[in-house]
Amino acid sequence: MAQQGEQFDYHDGEGQDWIASWHRHDLPPPNGERHGSSGICFTSDGDIVLVGWDDIPWEFLGGRTEDAEDWRATLDREVLEEACSSVEEATLLGFTRIECVQGPQKGLVRVRSLWKATVSVHPWEPQHEITRRLVVPSDQALERVDFGRGLGPIYQRWFDDATRDDVTRS
Repeated sequence: MAQQGEQFDYHDGEGQDWIASWHRHDLPPPNGERHGSSGICFTSDGDIVLVGWDDIPWEFLGGRTEDAEDWRATLDREVLEEACSSVEEATLLGFTRIECVQGPQKGLVRVRSLWKATVSVHPWEPQHEITRRLVVPSDQALERVDFGRGLGPIYQRWFDDATRDDVTRS
């Protein structure tokens, strides 16, 4: 499981090598381009909402920042757009920082905020790139999610923090 600042190497399948790291929520965000927010989204029953499209495996909700959005506004918008759900409460759990060290985007550094959220699920009316939504018991969510690109230790840390009972909501 990822620790503060611990780095993980991965290859993206497009000829680029990256270094990813986990950063605690109670420290300032690491330096880099703000690249969005993602959330592990729980229903009031404790189930987790996942999304996907076409042949892409299931993922936690999230996406890129638009205009001058802050981290939380990005989370709220992306959850609504991707899962037809509204964020009721959210707790910032940490950040990921990725840096391209080999390939066409060498030197690019991106930062994403990672959240735990409680959501209200609305009728499924997809309007964006997401074509599927799935609500699963929390003990089945992690096995369905594509960690992608060697980010397993970071996803595991995020998931473990999100499923702890002592996480304070804001």
